[in-house]
Formats: sequence, structure tokens, C-alpha cells
Amino acid sequence: MSLYRADPKHGVAWVTGGGTGIGRALALNLAAKGFVVAVTGRLEDPVDAVIAAAAGLPGRILSFPCDVTDEAGMARTAAEIEERAGPVMLAVFNAGILLPAYGEDLDPASFRKSYEVNVFGVLNGLVPAVRRMHSRNRGHVVFVGSITSYFGLPTIAAYGATKAALNNMAESLRYDFAKMNIRIQVINPGFVATPLLADNEFRLPALMPAEQAAGRMVNAILSGGFEVTFPRRLTWIVKLLRCMPRGAVFSLVNSASRWKGRPLGIGKRHRDEPAEGPEDN
Repeated sequence: MSLYRADPKHGVAWVTGGGTGIGRALALNLAAKGFVVAVTGRLEDPVDAVIAAAAGLPGRILSFPCDVTDEAGMARTAAEIEERAGPVMLAVFNAGILLPAYGEDLDPASFRKSYEVNVFGVLNGLVPAVRRMHSRNRGHVVFVGSITSYFGLPTIAAYGATKAALNNMAESLRYDFAKMNIRIQVINPGFVATPLLADNEFRLPALMPAEQAAGRMVNAILSGGFEVTFPRRLTWIVKLLRCMPRGAVFSLVNSASRWKGRPLGIGKRHRDEPAEGPEDN
């Protein structure tokens, strides 16, 4: 028997980081498919605008504000969603931050914050969601990763490491989740035009709009396998690079990004900028 796959008739889709970026587009796309979507974002996130944008769609969007780093708060949020809207049958853990990491100005706090949001922020929602899914003997979980999880790129030592952790976590959890009839997927998008990448340091290949990325993600949720990555014209190259000797990869990345020719000190110029980026992928 195949693993359960989310159906809007069975319950609620829970999306974290749904106020902006991919999360916003994803929530609207799911509502267009008929899902009741519970969006969790920070209090200052523009979720009301997302709710208004969903007017007239087959489904609807509801707001359940919470900081994903609040373990107890996320457990309460999961309970509140089920009490107000129905059983959580699909949980998409999308909230994330990207804090640049520069070798000449490393900041442990940036790495710690990245893991608190991108990894433990997922766990804080995953645990209460899976407990409920297990009790119903079905459920569907999605981790939003990134192609940056495949190998290191300049400035994203913290972000890429957290996304690699999510990929590994999903692979490990799949064995037991399958016994509970809980489908787990990891979606690794390429570069998406969101606030998360607004201040990137170099040209991003195959950059796609958030709405296009969200459409592919929903297609993956409705019919895809364990791992889904896109766009193929970029990701097949990235996966090929994983198989190459590390020295060749470093040389190619340096050439493509022109990073080797950049002087040190870029990190220091960012020191006085805000300590964290948006908590939405």
C-alpha cells in the first residue's frame, strides 16, 4: 500500500513562514487547490494580506501567529489549529533565515540563530504535528530545503549547513514515518526571488519567481516522490558537481562566482547591518 498523500478533504495544511516569499505563494497555491491553510508567521508578518489575497479561492487561509523557535508556543499552535480548523494532515515547514557567513568575520551567533530557526524551528512544529498524525495513522510532512544543501557556496556556510541537516533528517525519519503511514518529502528549490535573497553578493543562475516555485512545490506535494528539486537545468548540474573531485568543484565555483578575486573585508562591512534576515523562505 502506498503512503498517505495529503488531500484537502481530509484536513488542514499547516505552512510555517507563510507571510512572505515562497511561504506566501505556497499558502495561496494550496488554497487554490481547495485546502484550508493554517499559516504560521511572526506577529509582524503580513498574513492579513495573504488572507485577503485568498478571497474567492476554493480553500481559505487562517492565521496562527507564532515564532517557530518557541517550542512550547509551536505545540500550543498545533493544538489550536486542530481545535479551530480541523486535523493537520499536511505540514509544510518552510520558515527559514539566511544569515551570510564570511570567513574573515565569523560570528557564532549567526550560526546558532540559523540552526534555531531553520532546524529546531522545524522540529518544534514537527514533533506535535507527527504525534497527531501518528494517532490518526496518516499524515504528510514536507521540509523545504535548498540546493545549497548539496555542497558549500560562498557566504552560506550557516544556511547551507542547516538545509543539509534537514535533508539528512528527512532521510533518517522516513524509515519510521513509513511505518506510521506518514509521507515525508524534502523539496530543494534552486534560487527563488524572495526577500531572503534580496541582498545576495553575486548573480544567481536560473532565478525564478516565488509563484513559479510554489506551483512546482504544490505539484510535488500532490504527486512527487521523496526528494524533489528544481529547476532541472540548474539542479542536474549541481548534482553532477557533487560527484566531482572537490578541487575541481572549488575551481568551478570560484570561476562562476568570481569570488576568488574579491578582497577580504566584505564581512566586516556587513557587521553593522541587521543581525538577521526575514524568517520566511
